[in-house]
Amino acid sequence: MKTPPTCTNPSDAGESPAGRWRLALEAWAIPEAIRQAAPESPWGFPTSLFSHAAAASLADPEPTPSRHRALDLLSAGATVLDVGAGGGAASLPLAPPVGWLVAVDESEAMLASFAAAAEERGVTHTEVAGRWPDIAPTTPVAEVVVCHHVTYNVADLVPFVTALDEHARRRVVIEMTERHPQSDLAPLWRSIHGLDRPSGPSADDAAAVVAALGYDVHLERFERASLWDGAPRGERVAFARRRLCVGPEYDAEIGAYLEERLTSGEDRRALVTLWWDRRC
Repeated sequence: MKTPPTCTNPSDAGESPAGRWRLALEAWAIPEAIRQAAPESPWGFPTSLFSHAAAASLADPEPTPSRHRALDLLSAGATVLDVGAGGGAASLPLAPPVGWLVAVDESEAMLASFAAAAEERGVTHTEVAGRWPDIAPTTPVAEVVVCHHVTYNVADLVPFVTALDEHARRRVVIEMTERHPQSDLAPLWRSIHGLDRPSGPSADDAAAVVAALGYDVHLERFERASLWDGAPRGERVAFARRRLCVGPEYDAEIGAYLEERLTSGEDRRALVTLWWDRRC
């Protein structure tokens, strides 16, 4: 995950849904003193996590609303564009019937993981490296566009969503957590840094931005296991430590907190599918 880009529209200062979204995301900025003292960059994800997520999605016996809404309009040989594809958790389960998957991601390592998984499933695939919507003009259109767990990295949501819609012949399907994914670490930010983290934005706020653009957006809510479900404890702790900008001296506190969430069931993710059909 990279630091979200800054909105370039000076007139959108918070009065509109898009402005409120941007300001809410900007409130998540890590104070400079904490970031400078961090032993490693707090951004980014391990490629293995997204490979695991793709495998878990393929093995899930209960299709999610996101998958259902994509499959509704897909026939044999159809094309799907996956923006922020990661390891392919959003799009690989759609093949078949999908005949061609186009994956967009900033990370070459993620795209290599996606390509390997698509090859293993015998699916025709194309990878496009770059930031969306910057690379949208050179990206193919598709029957359905899927975009899972990217929106909280996008401060300027209007051009991002508009480009998704323009690349869908029939439907756009977005999946995201109900609230900011780093909200779960708020108690640790408070105990370690004495810092209160924001409460927003939320999936409802994203839907408000989409609706304000004139799209007939629908929301469906569901739950799934944590993205880290089944991952070794050490990897979970190391990732949280990185996000918190601290070193291994906090591993015991972080580990105890994560274990408590796991045993209490709080580790499950509240998810939302946002979808709309392309206007003819």
